[in-house]
Amino acid sequence: MEAKPLGIIATVAMLVMSNLFMTFAWYWHLRLQKPGASHWPLLAIIFVSWLIALVEYMIAVPANRVGVASGLNVAQLKIIQEVVTVCVFVPFMILFMGEKWRWDYLWALLCMVGAVYFVNRSKL
Repeated sequence: MEAKPLGIIATVAMLVMSNLFMTFAWYWHLRLQKPGASHWPLLAIIFVSWLIALVEYMIAVPANRVGVASGLNVAQLKIIQEVVTVCVFVPFMILFMGEKWRWDYLWALLCMVGAVYFVNRSKL
């Protein structure tokens, strides 16, 4: 199957959007644990996280289907998702959670870029 560039671009864009939702679903509530923040009951946090994750799934599932229809295989989709995860998570962690930058994040991302190369090198 020949790769369809527009479908691949759409897949990546949708995976970025879905990952934004999933990152918030998993980690938003940790801000509530900081000093001076209100505390929600665990069941309320789980319920809100599920609602956010539902939106994520409504974007991620079609993204993967578009990706496969555009010529990507499952390994390629997974590696793309992992790179997207780091690209979304690091800014989230710094800007939303207030954590400090570490150069190790860049080195980890470069390792993942290497993974993208290796999973795609047969098509290069």
